[in-house]
Amino acid sequence: MNLSLIDPFILAQDYPDALTGKVRSGHAACIRFNRKGDFLATGRVDGTVVIFDIETNGVARKLRGHTRQIQALSWSGDGRYLLSSSQDWKCILWDLQDGTKLRTVRFEAPVYIAELHPLNPFLFVASLFEDQPLLVDISSCIPLKHQLSSVPRRPKLDRQDLNEKQALQDAKQSTCVTVFTTQGDHIIAGTNKGWLNIIEVNSLEIVHSTRLCNGIIILLRLTASGRDMVSNASDRVIRTVPIPNFSQAGLDLDTVKIEVEHKFQDVVNRLSWNHVAFSSTGDYVAASTFMNHDIYVWERGHGSLVKILEGPKEELGVIEWHPHRPFVAACGIETGRVYLWSIITPQRWSALAPDFAEVEENVEYVEREDEFDIHPIEEIHKRRLDLEDEALDVLTVDPVKGDPAHDVFSMPVLLDIVDSESEEEIVAVGPGTMRRKSPGEGREWMSGAENASNPEEQGSFKKIVTTTAEKTQSRTRKR
Repeated sequence: MNLSLIDPFILAQDYPDALTGKVRSGHAACIRFNRKGDFLATGRVDGTVVIFDIETNGVARKLRGHTRQIQALSWSGDGRYLLSSSQDWKCILWDLQDGTKLRTVRFEAPVYIAELHPLNPFLFVASLFEDQPLLVDISSCIPLKHQLSSVPRRPKLDRQDLNEKQALQDAKQSTCVTVFTTQGDHIIAGTNKGWLNIIEVNSLEIVHSTRLCNGIIILLRLTASGRDMVSNASDRVIRTVPIPNFSQAGLDLDTVKIEVEHKFQDVVNRLSWNHVAFSSTGDYVAASTFMNHDIYVWERGHGSLVKILEGPKEELGVIEWHPHRPFVAACGIETGRVYLWSIITPQRWSALAPDFAEVEENVEYVEREDEFDIHPIEEIHKRRLDLEDEALDVLTVDPVKGDPAHDVFSMPVLLDIVDSESEEEIVAVGPGTMRRKSPGEGREWMSGAENASNPEEQGSFKKIVTTTAEKTQSRTRKR
Protein backbone atom coordinates (compact mmCIF):
# COMPACT_ATOMS: atom_id res chain seq x y z
CA MET A 1 0.00 0.00 0.00
CA ASN A 2 1.38 3.40 -1.04
CA LEU A 3 0.76 5.69 1.93
CA SER A 4 1.27 8.81 -0.17
CA LEU A 5 -1.86 7.94 -2.16
CA ILE A 6 -4.09 7.54 0.91
CA ASP A 7 -6.17 10.26 2.45
CA PRO A 8 -4.60 11.04 5.88
CA PHE A 9 -8.04 11.40 7.46
CA ILE A 10 -8.85 7.80 6.49
CA LEU A 11 -5.57 6.59 7.98
CA ALA A 12 -6.63 8.10 11.32
CA GLN A 13 -9.79 5.93 11.45
CA ASP A 14 -9.44 3.20 14.06
CA TYR A 15 -12.26 0.81 13.11
CA PRO A 16 -13.36 -0.84 9.84
CA ASP A 17 -16.42 0.28 7.96
CA ALA A 18 -17.21 -2.24 5.20
CA LEU A 19 -16.97 -5.89 4.20
CA THR A 20 -14.01 -6.09 1.83
CA GLY A 21 -13.33 -9.79 1.27
CA LYS A 22 -13.61 -13.40 2.32
CA VAL A 23 -11.44 -16.51 2.39
CA ARG A 24 -12.30 -20.16 2.75
CA SER A 25 -10.65 -23.53 3.03
CA GLY A 26 -13.18 -25.96 4.42
CA HIS A 27 -15.64 -25.11 7.20
CA ALA A 28 -13.91 -22.88 9.77
CA ALA A 29 -15.11 -23.00 13.39
CA CYS A 30 -12.53 -20.71 15.08
CA ILE A 31 -9.88 -18.19 13.99
CA ARG A 32 -6.89 -16.42 15.56
CA PHE A 33 -4.33 -13.85 14.37
CA ASN A 34 -0.68 -14.22 15.27
CA ARG A 35 1.01 -11.40 17.16
CA LYS A 36 2.51 -9.77 14.05
CA GLY A 37 -0.80 -9.99 12.21
CA ASP A 38 0.58 -11.41 8.97
CA PHE A 39 -1.06 -14.84 9.39
CA LEU A 40 -4.58 -15.95 10.33
CA ALA A 41 -5.05 -19.47 11.69
CA THR A 42 -8.43 -21.15 11.25
CA GLY A 43 -9.63 -24.37 12.88
CA ARG A 44 -12.05 -26.45 10.84
CA VAL A 45 -14.85 -28.76 11.92
CA ASP A 46 -12.99 -31.78 10.49
CA GLY A 47 -9.97 -31.15 12.76
CA THR A 48 -7.69 -29.49 10.20
CA VAL A 49 -5.86 -26.25 10.99
CA VAL A 50 -5.44 -23.90 8.00
CA ILE A 51 -3.16 -20.85 8.10
CA PHE A 52 -3.88 -17.97 5.70
CA ASP A 53 -1.45 -15.32 4.53
CA ILE A 54 -3.17 -11.98 5.16
CA GLU A 55 -1.41 -10.12 2.34
CA THR A 56 -2.37 -12.61 -0.38
CA ASN A 57 -5.42 -14.30 1.21
CA GLY A 58 -3.85 -17.60 0.18
CA VAL A 59 -3.32 -20.80 2.16
CA ALA A 60 0.16 -20.79 3.67
CA ARG A 61 0.06 -24.04 5.66
CA LYS A 62 -2.26 -26.94 6.53
CA LEU A 63 -1.88 -28.94 9.74
CA ARG A 64 -3.64 -32.28 10.12
CA GLY A 65 -3.68 -34.13 13.44
CA HIS A 66 -7.11 -33.80 15.05
CA THR A 67 -10.14 -35.94 14.29
CA ARG A 68 -12.89 -33.61 15.50
CA GLN A 69 -13.75 -29.92 15.52
CA ILE A 70 -11.11 -27.43 16.62
CA GLN A 71 -12.28 -25.47 19.65
CA ALA A 72 -9.53 -22.88 20.13
CA LEU A 73 -6.17 -21.73 18.76
CA SER A 74 -3.29 -19.96 20.49
CA TRP A 75 -0.07 -18.54 18.99
CA SER A 76 3.25 -18.25 20.75
CA GLY A 77 4.82 -14.82 21.19
CA ASP A 78 7.35 -15.27 18.38
CA GLY A 79 4.81 -16.85 16.00
CA ARG A 80 6.71 -20.11 15.58
CA TYR A 81 4.43 -22.36 17.63
CA LEU A 82 0.67 -22.84 17.42
CA LEU A 83 -1.46 -24.66 19.99
CA SER A 84 -4.71 -26.24 18.82
CA SER A 85 -7.34 -27.73 21.13
CA SER A 86 -10.11 -29.97 19.85
CA GLN A 87 -13.20 -31.92 20.81
CA ASP A 88 -11.18 -35.12 20.40
CA TRP A 89 -9.81 -34.50 23.94
CA LYS A 90 -6.37 -33.54 22.62
CA CYS A 91 -4.14 -30.48 22.40
CA ILE A 92 -1.35 -30.36 19.81
CA LEU A 93 1.61 -27.99 19.75
CA TRP A 94 2.71 -27.38 16.15
CA ASP A 95 6.16 -26.25 15.03
CA LEU A 96 5.48 -24.01 12.04
CA GLN A 97 9.09 -24.17 10.88
CA ASP A 98 8.27 -27.47 9.17
CA GLY A 99 4.61 -28.04 10.15
CA THR A 100 5.28 -31.02 12.44
CA LYS A 101 3.56 -32.03 15.68
CA LEU A 102 5.96 -31.14 18.47
CA ARG A 103 3.83 -32.29 21.42
CA THR A 104 0.48 -34.06 21.76
CA VAL A 105 -1.38 -33.98 25.08
CA ARG A 106 -4.48 -36.06 25.72
CA PHE A 107 -6.99 -35.19 28.45
CA GLU A 108 -9.84 -37.02 30.17
CA ALA A 109 -12.48 -34.64 28.81
CA PRO A 110 -13.10 -32.38 25.81
CA VAL A 111 -11.20 -29.09 25.87
CA TYR A 112 -13.12 -25.79 26.02
CA ILE A 113 -10.14 -23.54 25.41
CA ALA A 114 -6.34 -23.72 25.76
CA GLU A 115 -3.99 -20.73 25.98
CA LEU A 116 -0.21 -20.66 25.57
CA HIS A 117 2.03 -18.86 28.05
CA PRO A 118 3.03 -15.46 26.57
CA LEU A 119 6.77 -16.11 27.09
CA ASN A 120 7.12 -19.90 27.34
CA PRO A 121 5.58 -21.83 24.41
CA PHE A 122 5.99 -25.13 26.32
CA LEU A 123 3.53 -24.12 29.05
CA PHE A 124 -0.21 -23.75 28.57
CA VAL A 125 -3.42 -23.75 30.56
CA ALA A 126 -6.49 -25.71 29.45
CA SER A 127 -10.14 -25.48 30.49
CA LEU A 128 -11.94 -28.81 30.33
CA PHE A 129 -15.60 -29.75 29.96
CA GLU A 130 -17.13 -30.45 33.41
CA ASP A 131 -13.67 -30.80 34.95
CA GLN A 132 -11.07 -28.66 36.69
CA PRO A 133 -8.58 -26.64 34.60
CA LEU A 134 -5.02 -27.87 34.14
CA LEU A 135 -1.68 -26.15 33.84
CA VAL A 136 0.38 -28.32 31.50
CA ASP A 137 4.16 -28.28 31.19
CA ILE A 138 5.33 -29.87 27.92
CA SER A 139 9.03 -29.07 28.18
CA SER A 140 9.74 -32.81 28.08
CA CYS A 141 8.11 -35.52 26.00
CA ILE A 142 6.02 -36.59 29.01
CA PRO A 143 3.62 -33.74 29.89
CA LEU A 144 3.26 -32.65 33.52
CA LYS A 145 -0.33 -31.75 34.40
CA HIS A 146 -1.07 -29.58 37.44
CA GLN A 147 -4.72 -29.32 38.47
CA LEU A 148 -6.03 -25.86 39.32
CA SER A 149 -8.84 -25.13 41.73
CA SER A 150 -12.13 -23.48 40.77
CA VAL A 151 -13.27 -22.70 44.33
CA PRO A 152 -13.23 -18.90 44.74
CA ARG A 153 -11.18 -17.30 47.48
CA ARG A 154 -13.62 -15.24 49.48
CA PRO A 155 -12.65 -12.23 51.62
CA LYS A 156 -11.70 -12.85 55.25
CA LEU A 157 -15.03 -11.69 56.63
CA ASP A 158 -16.97 -13.90 54.24
CA ARG A 159 -14.73 -16.87 55.00
CA GLN A 160 -15.58 -16.63 58.69
CA ASP A 161 -19.31 -16.55 58.01
CA LEU A 162 -19.19 -19.23 55.28
CA ASN A 163 -21.64 -22.02 56.06
CA GLU A 164 -21.58 -25.60 54.88
CA LYS A 165 -24.16 -25.06 52.13
CA GLN A 166 -22.21 -22.24 50.51
CA ALA A 167 -19.00 -24.28 50.77
CA LEU A 168 -20.67 -27.15 48.90
CA GLN A 169 -21.92 -24.77 46.20
CA ASP A 170 -18.44 -23.32 45.76
CA ALA A 171 -16.99 -26.80 45.43
CA LYS A 172 -19.34 -27.55 42.52
CA GLN A 173 -18.03 -24.64 40.46
CA SER A 174 -16.13 -25.39 37.27
CA THR A 175 -13.85 -23.16 35.22
CA CYS A 176 -15.08 -22.32 31.70
CA VAL A 177 -12.26 -20.10 30.40
CA THR A 178 -8.67 -19.32 31.39
CA VAL A 179 -6.16 -16.77 30.13
CA PHE A 180 -2.63 -15.75 31.12
CA THR A 181 -1.76 -12.20 32.14
CA THR A 182 0.69 -10.34 29.89
CA GLN A 183 3.71 -11.14 32.06
CA GLY A 184 2.62 -14.77 32.51
CA ASP A 185 2.88 -14.75 36.31
CA HIS A 186 -0.86 -15.20 36.90
CA ILE A 187 -3.85 -16.92 35.31
CA ILE A 188 -7.30 -15.29 35.14
CA ALA A 189 -10.04 -17.93 35.27
CA GLY A 190 -13.78 -17.48 34.80
CA THR A 191 -16.24 -19.94 36.37
CA ASN A 192 -19.78 -21.05 35.61
CA LYS A 193 -21.07 -19.01 38.58
CA GLY A 194 -19.65 -15.68 37.40
CA TRP A 195 -16.51 -15.64 39.56
CA LEU A 196 -13.08 -14.40 38.47
CA ASN A 197 -10.21 -16.32 40.06
CA ILE A 198 -6.64 -15.01 39.96
CA ILE A 199 -4.24 -17.97 40.15
CA GLU A 200 -0.52 -17.62 40.75
CA VAL A 201 1.47 -19.75 38.29
CA ASN A 202 4.33 -20.67 40.62
CA SER A 203 2.27 -21.74 43.64
CA LEU A 204 -0.88 -22.82 41.71
CA GLU A 205 -3.01 -21.14 44.40
CA ILE A 206 -5.90 -18.71 44.04
CA VAL A 207 -4.67 -15.40 45.41
CA HIS A 208 -7.76 -13.29 44.66
CA SER A 209 -11.39 -13.80 43.63
CA THR A 210 -14.21 -11.45 42.75
CA ARG A 211 -17.80 -11.87 41.60
CA LEU A 212 -18.16 -10.44 38.10
CA CYS A 213 -21.72 -11.49 37.23
CA ASN A 214 -24.40 -14.04 38.04
CA GLY A 215 -24.15 -16.01 34.79
CA ILE A 216 -21.58 -18.21 33.10
CA ILE A 217 -18.40 -16.46 31.99
CA ILE A 218 -18.00 -17.60 28.39
CA LEU A 219 -14.92 -15.70 27.20
CA LEU A 220 -12.11 -13.54 28.55
CA ARG A 221 -9.73 -11.45 26.44
CA LEU A 222 -6.94 -9.03 27.40
CA THR A 223 -5.57 -6.06 25.52
CA ALA A 224 -2.00 -6.17 24.19
CA SER A 225 -0.84 -4.17 27.21
CA GLY A 226 -2.70 -6.43 29.64
CA ARG A 227 -4.23 -3.49 31.50
CA ASP A 228 -7.82 -4.13 30.42
CA MET A 229 -9.99 -7.20 30.01
CA VAL A 230 -13.27 -7.84 28.21
CA SER A 231 -15.67 -10.60 29.25
CA ASN A 232 -18.66 -12.21 27.61
CA ALA A 233 -21.21 -13.87 29.90
CA SER A 234 -24.48 -15.73 29.54
CA ASP A 235 -26.44 -12.78 30.99
CA ARG A 236 -26.13 -10.99 27.58
CA VAL A 237 -23.83 -8.28 28.95
CA ILE A 238 -20.30 -7.52 27.75
CA ARG A 239 -18.08 -6.03 30.45
CA THR A 240 -14.74 -4.25 30.28
CA VAL A 241 -12.63 -4.44 33.42
CA PRO A 242 -9.32 -2.67 34.27
CA ILE A 243 -6.81 -5.28 35.46
CA PRO A 244 -4.18 -4.26 38.04
CA ASN A 245 -0.60 -5.48 37.90
CA PHE A 246 -0.72 -8.53 40.18
CA SER A 247 3.07 -8.90 39.98
CA GLN A 248 3.65 -5.50 41.55
CA ALA A 249 5.80 -5.69 44.66
CA GLY A 250 4.01 -4.92 47.91
CA LEU A 251 0.52 -5.32 46.43
CA ASP A 252 -2.00 -6.57 48.97
CA LEU A 253 -4.32 -8.80 46.96
CA ASP A 254 -6.91 -8.89 49.76
CA THR A 255 -7.54 -5.16 49.30
CA VAL A 256 -7.55 -5.19 45.48
CA LYS A 257 -10.91 -4.37 43.93
CA ILE A 258 -11.70 -5.36 40.34
CA GLU A 259 -14.59 -3.19 39.20
CA VAL A 260 -16.48 -3.10 35.92
CA GLU A 261 -15.67 -0.08 33.76
CA HIS A 262 -18.37 -0.38 31.06
CA LYS A 263 -21.32 -2.65 30.32
CA PHE A 264 -22.33 -3.13 26.70
CA GLN A 265 -25.70 -4.65 25.86
CA ASP A 266 -28.68 -4.35 23.56
CA VAL A 267 -31.43 -3.18 25.89
CA VAL A 268 -34.14 -3.12 23.19
CA ASN A 269 -33.64 -6.45 21.38
CA ARG A 270 -31.86 -8.25 24.27
CA LEU A 271 -29.33 -9.79 21.88
CA SER A 272 -26.91 -12.46 23.01
CA TRP A 273 -23.25 -12.27 21.99
CA ASN A 274 -21.34 -15.12 20.41
CA HIS A 275 -17.83 -13.73 20.69
CA VAL A 276 -16.04 -10.50 21.64
CA ALA A 277 -12.68 -8.94 20.83
CA PHE A 278 -10.62 -5.85 21.65
CA SER A 279 -9.29 -3.53 18.96
CA SER A 280 -5.56 -3.25 18.36
CA THR A 281 -5.34 -0.19 20.60
CA GLY A 282 -7.90 -1.38 23.13
CA ASP A 283 -10.13 1.64 22.50
CA TYR A 284 -12.91 -0.34 20.84
CA VAL A 285 -14.83 -3.54 21.58
CA ALA A 286 -16.39 -5.63 18.82
CA ALA A 287 -18.92 -8.44 19.23
CA SER A 288 -20.76 -10.89 16.99
CA THR A 289 -24.43 -11.48 17.72
CA PHE A 290 -26.47 -14.63 18.27
CA MET A 291 -29.00 -15.39 15.50
CA ASN A 292 -27.92 -12.24 13.67
CA HIS A 293 -25.39 -11.30 10.99
CA ASP A 294 -24.21 -7.92 12.33
CA ILE A 295 -21.07 -6.97 14.24
CA TYR A 296 -21.40 -4.28 16.92
CA VAL A 297 -18.49 -1.94 17.63
CA TRP A 298 -18.43 0.17 20.82
CA GLU A 299 -16.06 2.95 21.84
CA ARG A 300 -14.69 2.54 25.36
CA GLY A 301 -14.11 6.22 26.11
CA HIS A 302 -17.81 7.05 26.43
CA GLY A 303 -19.23 3.53 26.20
CA SER A 304 -21.25 4.35 23.08
CA LEU A 305 -22.03 2.34 19.97
CA VAL A 306 -20.10 3.77 17.02
CA LYS A 307 -20.65 1.27 14.22
CA ILE A 308 -22.72 -1.74 13.20
CA LEU A 309 -20.83 -3.71 10.56
CA GLU A 310 -23.23 -5.29 8.12
CA GLY A 311 -21.99 -8.60 6.82
CA PRO A 312 -23.25 -11.68 5.00
CA LYS A 313 -26.69 -13.13 5.49
CA GLU A 314 -25.57 -15.69 8.04
CA GLU A 315 -24.81 -15.80 11.74
CA LEU A 316 -21.22 -15.04 12.70
CA GLY A 317 -19.31 -16.96 15.33
CA VAL A 318 -15.73 -16.22 16.40
CA ILE A 319 -14.55 -12.67 15.72
CA GLU A 320 -10.94 -11.45 15.81
CA TRP A 321 -9.44 -7.96 15.49
CA HIS A 322 -6.10 -7.53 13.74
CA PRO A 323 -3.34 -6.72 16.28
CA HIS A 324 -2.12 -3.59 14.46
CA ARG A 325 -4.73 -2.48 11.90
CA PRO A 326 -8.44 -1.59 11.74
CA PHE A 327 -9.17 -5.00 10.28
CA VAL A 328 -11.74 -7.52 11.57
CA ALA A 329 -12.20 -11.18 10.66
CA ALA A 330 -15.15 -13.40 11.57
CA CYS A 331 -16.21 -16.89 10.55
CA GLY A 332 -19.72 -17.77 9.45
CA ILE A 333 -21.46 -20.54 11.35
CA GLU A 334 -23.44 -21.97 8.43
CA THR A 335 -20.90 -21.90 5.59
CA GLY A 336 -17.62 -21.73 7.50
CA ARG A 337 -16.30 -18.85 5.39
CA VAL A 338 -14.02 -16.27 6.99
CA TYR A 339 -15.25 -12.74 6.25
CA LEU A 340 -12.97 -9.71 6.36
CA TRP A 341 -13.88 -6.11 7.21
CA SER A 342 -11.51 -3.19 6.70
CA ILE A 343 -11.39 0.42 5.54
CA ILE A 344 -12.07 1.23 1.89
CA THR A 345 -9.38 3.75 1.02
CA PRO A 346 -9.95 5.91 -2.09
CA GLN A 347 -6.54 6.82 -3.47
CA ARG A 348 -5.39 10.34 -4.25
CA TRP A 349 -3.78 9.99 -7.64
CA SER A 350 -2.71 13.63 -7.59
CA ALA A 351 0.03 12.55 -5.20
CA LEU A 352 1.88 11.04 -8.16
CA ALA A 353 2.59 14.53 -9.49
CA PRO A 354 4.17 16.71 -6.78
CA ASP A 355 3.40 19.97 -8.64
CA PHE A 356 -0.22 19.00 -9.30
CA ALA A 357 -2.98 20.36 -7.08
CA GLU A 358 -6.60 19.25 -6.88
CA VAL A 359 -9.21 22.00 -7.11
CA GLU A 360 -12.89 21.79 -6.35
CA GLU A 361 -13.88 24.10 -9.20
CA ASN A 362 -12.31 25.51 -12.35
CA VAL A 363 -9.85 28.34 -11.87
CA GLU A 364 -8.09 30.54 -14.40
CA TYR A 365 -4.59 29.27 -15.08
CA VAL A 366 -1.74 31.75 -15.15
CA GLU A 367 1.31 30.50 -16.96
CA ARG A 368 4.84 31.20 -15.81
CA GLU A 369 7.11 33.41 -17.87
CA ASP A 370 9.58 30.63 -18.74
CA GLU A 371 7.06 27.77 -18.81
CA PHE A 372 7.08 27.25 -22.58
CA ASP A 373 10.65 28.35 -23.30
CA ILE A 374 12.68 26.14 -25.60
CA HIS A 375 15.81 24.77 -23.92
CA PRO A 376 18.71 23.02 -25.62
CA ILE A 377 18.66 19.22 -25.61
CA GLU A 378 22.01 19.09 -23.76
CA GLU A 379 20.62 21.14 -20.89
CA ILE A 380 17.51 18.95 -20.59
CA HIS A 381 19.64 15.81 -20.60
CA LYS A 382 21.88 17.28 -17.89
CA ARG A 383 18.86 18.02 -15.67
CA ARG A 384 17.66 14.44 -16.00
CA LEU A 385 21.07 13.11 -15.03
CA ASP A 386 21.17 15.36 -11.98
CA LEU A 387 17.80 14.04 -10.85
CA GLU A 388 18.97 10.44 -11.29
CA ASP A 389 22.01 11.05 -9.08
CA GLU A 390 19.81 11.02 -5.97
CA ALA A 391 20.74 8.03 -3.78
CA LEU A 392 17.90 5.63 -2.98
CA ASP A 393 18.07 3.26 -0.03
CA VAL A 394 16.39 -0.01 -1.03
CA LEU A 395 18.01 -2.24 1.59
CA THR A 396 16.93 -0.72 4.89
CA VAL A 397 13.74 -2.25 6.31
CA ASP A 398 11.68 0.06 8.49
CA PRO A 399 10.47 -1.51 11.75
CA VAL A 400 6.83 -2.52 11.85
CA LYS A 401 4.64 -0.95 14.49
CA GLY A 402 4.20 -3.34 17.41
CA ASP A 403 6.89 -5.70 16.10
CA PRO A 404 9.05 -6.77 19.09
CA ALA A 405 12.77 -7.22 18.73
CA HIS A 406 12.62 -10.96 19.38
CA ASP A 407 9.99 -11.50 16.70
CA VAL A 408 12.38 -12.76 14.07
CA PHE A 409 10.71 -16.02 13.02
CA SER A 410 9.32 -16.12 9.50
CA MET A 411 7.14 -19.08 8.62
CA PRO A 412 8.02 -20.78 5.31
CA VAL A 413 5.03 -20.60 2.97
CA LEU A 414 4.10 -23.70 0.97
CA LEU A 415 2.82 -22.58 -2.41
CA ASP A 416 0.61 -25.49 -3.47
CA ILE A 417 -2.55 -24.30 -5.19
CA VAL A 418 -3.89 -27.86 -5.57
CA ASP A 419 -4.05 -28.26 -1.80
CA SER A 420 -5.51 -24.84 -1.10
CA GLU A 421 -9.21 -25.74 -1.49
CA SER A 422 -9.93 -22.07 -1.95
CA GLU A 423 -12.94 -20.74 -3.80
CA GLU A 424 -10.87 -19.39 -6.68
CA GLU A 425 -11.96 -20.80 -10.04
CA ILE A 426 -8.42 -22.05 -10.83
CA VAL A 427 -7.28 -25.62 -11.37
CA ALA A 428 -3.85 -27.12 -12.00
CA VAL A 429 -3.48 -28.94 -15.32
CA GLY A 430 0.24 -29.70 -15.03
CA PRO A 431 3.41 -28.77 -13.19
CA GLY A 432 3.47 -24.98 -13.10
CA THR A 433 0.45 -24.69 -15.44
CA MET A 434 -2.88 -23.28 -14.28
CA ARG A 435 -6.17 -22.56 -16.02
CA ARG A 436 -9.58 -21.26 -15.10
CA LYS A 437 -12.46 -23.65 -14.63
CA SER A 438 -14.99 -23.86 -17.43
CA PRO A 439 -18.52 -22.75 -16.50
CA GLY A 440 -19.87 -26.32 -16.45
CA GLU A 441 -16.89 -28.06 -14.90
CA GLY A 442 -17.72 -29.95 -11.75
CA ARG A 443 -21.45 -30.13 -12.61
CA GLU A 444 -21.44 -33.36 -14.62
CA TRP A 445 -24.12 -34.79 -12.34
CA MET A 446 -26.61 -32.32 -13.81
CA SER A 447 -26.37 -34.08 -17.20
CA GLY A 448 -26.85 -37.53 -15.71
CA ALA A 449 -23.21 -38.61 -15.56
CA GLU A 450 -23.45 -39.06 -11.81
CA ASN A 451 -25.85 -41.96 -12.30
CA ALA A 452 -23.30 -43.72 -14.50
CA SER A 453 -20.82 -44.73 -11.84
CA ASN A 454 -19.24 -47.75 -13.62
CA PRO A 455 -18.04 -48.19 -17.23
CA GLU A 456 -21.00 -50.39 -18.21
CA GLU A 457 -23.50 -47.79 -17.01
CA GLN A 458 -21.54 -45.07 -18.79
CA GLY A 459 -21.64 -47.10 -22.02
CA SER A 460 -25.39 -47.63 -21.73
CA PHE A 461 -25.87 -43.94 -20.99
CA LYS A 462 -23.95 -43.02 -24.17
CA LYS A 463 -26.03 -45.50 -26.19
CA ILE A 464 -29.27 -43.95 -24.96
CA VAL A 465 -28.09 -40.46 -25.85
CA THR A 466 -26.95 -41.66 -29.33
CA THR A 467 -30.23 -43.45 -30.01
CA THR A 468 -32.24 -40.37 -29.03
CA ALA A 469 -30.15 -38.19 -31.32
CA GLU A 470 -30.60 -40.60 -34.28
CA LYS A 471 -34.38 -40.62 -33.79
CA THR A 472 -34.47 -36.84 -33.80
CA GLN A 473 -32.44 -36.68 -37.03
CA SER A 474 -34.70 -39.24 -38.80
CA ARG A 475 -37.84 -37.29 -37.83
CA THR A 476 -36.31 -34.14 -39.24
CA ARG A 477 -35.53 -35.83 -42.57
CA LYS A 478 -39.09 -37.17 -42.94
CA ARG A 479 -40.49 -33.66 -42.43
